[in-house]
Amino acid sequence: MGVTPLDSFGAIPREIPSAARAAGKLGRFRSAAVTIGETLRISLDALRTHKLRSFLTLLGVILAVTTLVAVMSVVAGLNFYVADRIANLGANVYVLNRFGIITSEDAWVKAQKRPLVTREEFDKLQTGMRTANQIAALLGTNTEVRYGNDLLENVSFYGVTSNFSEVRSFNVGAGRFITASDQEHRSPVCFIGTDLVKKFFSNVDPIGKTIRAGTHSYEIVGVSAVIGSALGQSQDNFVFIPLETFSKEWGTQRDSLVLFVQAHNAEIMSASEDEARMLLRAWRHIPWDGPDNFGIIGSDSIMGLWQSLTSNLFTVAVGLTAVFLVVGGIVIMNIMLASVTERTREIGLRRSLGARKKHIVLQFVTESAVLAATGGLIGIILAYLVVAVARALTSIPMRTPINAVILSLAVSTSVGLFFGIYPAMRAAKLDPIEALRAEG
Repeated sequence: MGVTPLDSFGAIPREIPSAARAAGKLGRFRSAAVTIGETLRISLDALRTHKLRSFLTLLGVILAVTTLVAVMSVVAGLNFYVADRIANLGANVYVLNRFGIITSEDAWVKAQKRPLVTREEFDKLQTGMRTANQIAALLGTNTEVRYGNDLLENVSFYGVTSNFSEVRSFNVGAGRFITASDQEHRSPVCFIGTDLVKKFFSNVDPIGKTIRAGTHSYEIVGVSAVIGSALGQSQDNFVFIPLETFSKEWGTQRDSLVLFVQAHNAEIMSASEDEARMLLRAWRHIPWDGPDNFGIIGSDSIMGLWQSLTSNLFTVAVGLTAVFLVVGGIVIMNIMLASVTERTREIGLRRSLGARKKHIVLQFVTESAVLAATGGLIGIILAYLVVAVARALTSIPMRTPINAVILSLAVSTSVGLFFGIYPAMRAAKLDPIEALRAEG
């Protein structure tokens, strides 16, 4: 059956209120947009009218934001630097050694009594661990290296297993890395860093040349790609020889292996560390309630230690920022109170023309927030300039995270809103008649 006239007329009353509500909402939205836009225009006009006063008012906020963004840039840059250069042990790799992370002299003294990480334990872990993809071992010392009459002092001299380059993600720049055959035959070969190439072989191919370390000579079979420096210390000043060769020619009774354990994937890193801990504790007959007498170091451990150190720097920065913001907020409040006094007649005129108290409050709170936000923007720009100059003139790694910009701008605007409430309320409470009688 078709729709009857009664049905048609009956549908009209249900549609008219929804259309009216929509029109009402649109009208209120337009009215609010006009009010906010007009308030912003008046606020910006007030700032432009008193440029010098506005700038002096914002000094506290500018200093606070500059300090906050600059310090967050330093911390973020250092965190990235440490994660990339120091805590980057390789893909899914953690370290097992005698000491672990030592943070006090007392802990160091106690750690000296720990047993050595032996070759037997290394072999057992290689055959017994189910969660490890492969394990590389390292022994090391510092010595001087010679080529002809040239001498390079304080070279890091390591004995490593043939899989060390795979576990630690070393890139070969020329030649080859140490092989299993080199290790098995205790070959007198070496793999060197680029610092030795620059010192000894600036104009010649180093492959096949022989260098001397102590009383021993080694043929160069490979050169590493450039690694760079970490915290001002070159990472390219090293010589690798086969671990068996090192044990034969440089080994002592106090040698303790450093093991680099590579888990199958990132998801089982924690399980792999637990397995290595369980096996070593069992082999060393450690009681269930006794502490480990060895150390396990992962990237998370290194970053946790680093972030605990940088947290003090960030705390100081937050303290300075808080002081600057409070001072800046108090100055903003005083300036806004002075502005209320100066514009008493203007306030009375607006009230007489129909402006409500909420409009006056909105005007002065917005003006205060815009004032503080402008200071925040200037502080951010100044912080970017400081970071750019610091990066150009120093080796400090700095990078400005976007969350530092958002946080500083939000905080500065919030300070303006908070300290602008009292002057705004005072302006709204002025009697329109008395305000009109005030001298302009």
